Amino acid sequence: MLPKSGSEPVWDVESPPQEFTRLGENLRADVCVVGAGIAGMSVAYELSRAGKKVVVLEDGAVGGGQTGLTTAHLASAMDDRFHAIEDMHGLEGSRLSYESHQAAVDRIGQIVSDESIQCDYRNLDGFLYLAEEHGPDELQREIEAAHRAGFTDAELLDRIPGAPFDSGPCIRFPHQGRFHPLKYLRGLSAAIQKNGGSIFTGTHVDEVNGGDGAHVTTSDGFTVHADAIVVATNSPVNDRVVIHTKQAPYLTYVVGARVDADKVPDALIWDTGDPYNYIRLQEVKKGADRYHVLIVGGEDHHTGEDYDEGERFRDLEDWTREHFPIGEVEFRWSGQVYEPIDYLGFIGRNPAGPDNVFVATGDSGQGMTHGTIAGMLISDLVLGKENAWEKLYDPSRISLKATPEFIKVNAQVAGHYLEWLTGSEAEVDSTREIPRGSGAIIRRGQAPIAVYRDDQGVRHEMSAVCTHLGCIVHWNEMAKTWDCPCHGSRFEPEGEVLNGPAPVGLRTAEEGE
Repeated sequence: MLPKSGSEPVWDVESPPQEFTRLGENLRADVCVVGAGIAGMSVAYELSRAGKKVVVLEDGAVGGGQTGLTTAHLASAMDDRFHAIEDMHGLEGSRLSYESHQAAVDRIGQIVSDESIQCDYRNLDGFLYLAEEHGPDELQREIEAAHRAGFTDAELLDRIPGAPFDSGPCIRFPHQGRFHPLKYLRGLSAAIQKNGGSIFTGTHVDEVNGGDGAHVTTSDGFTVHADAIVVATNSPVNDRVVIHTKQAPYLTYVVGARVDADKVPDALIWDTGDPYNYIRLQEVKKGADRYHVLIVGGEDHHTGEDYDEGERFRDLEDWTREHFPIGEVEFRWSGQVYEPIDYLGFIGRNPAGPDNVFVATGDSGQGMTHGTIAGMLISDLVLGKENAWEKLYDPSRISLKATPEFIKVNAQVAGHYLEWLTGSEAEVDSTREIPRGSGAIIRRGQAPIAVYRDDQGVRHEMSAVCTHLGCIVHWNEMAKTWDCPCHGSRFEPEGEVLNGPAPVGLRTAEEGE
């Protein structure tokens, strides 16, 4: 489970990520799913429900990765906006995008009903309002694009009803939703097991091999043979290059503050800024204490760059206090999202590989609906059914209109590789400059060495070279992680891998030298 910045997320209070036993034997399955977040568990649920024997393997706990760090907005109103998606993918692409995300919101509601999952699921309105830098034309352009996409009951309003600040004009998007993501995953876990599936946590996957004799090998030396393999690890650990050139990792920050629920609308709220702020309510129970928290996210930036998380949390709290009558801030955390160069997730057959390996990645800030779409789309592909969304989300797609963004993303990556020659701001001249509980990069010859000095003053040294594609990691002081600015891999202070695409932890300092 990833370390949190400041405190545990809201979700961990009542229902922490769920743990099962480690895989301790070789198995045979129809489908092996790698990753037990919203995408992997949704795929496993749909396929087990269809009668397939499913095995789920998870490195940490169920929901212990990015699903446990989400703010859990269920939205068919696209955060990259309808007019941008129409420009990129055409009217039919925009229509299918809306259709699929609305189907995901509705599918979660149907599963909650079918499986009697108590997870605070509720349908509600979403409201998009203007950031200071935008005028009314911004909303007019968006609502016209939303109507063309089929979201015909979206409407312009003078202000957000019940908002404690003057939002000015906004768009109301009905049929949105919210839920408690970890409670929902517990419900999916129970249903998967009821359907004959198996879930193993604390089980790290080393290799994914498709084709004839497809199988997954774990770090403990056990093998799961399967007819199909689904890699749902937020960023795919089986793909070395292709998908990673088409998306970029971003950190996003969240605060949760006590609030009187009667003084704020129970709705999804976000603005047109870049980065934008996003808001929702959640009831929290701590023992006998029951109260509401206003969850506010924003302050996004590229992973491995532009740190000072303390300032980002302060700015987010200041902004929240300016707009809402909040009390004490009780929760602070950060999570990572992957932004595709053309706005939509990559869900389907793994590029340039066997047809029986599938991936789900590129959540673009809408991981709860993208993950649920993965459940519906990948299950259809495995079962040999046609699905109208296949081409739209095809991981092999080439979006010519996204070429400028493709060049920008990969030029940014190339710039970080230059740190092999130029060094970076993360480097210091001597380990004596590193305070306790912190980390930094030093050089031994040309070799970059990641040095962490723990709270007792003991130095832990390892190679600073990311084990994915050789970028040099940066120290994240607030989260206490080593973050790769190229493709988003994250590592524990002593080098264990936390977040792919890196398949293993940082190597020893001797190997680095």
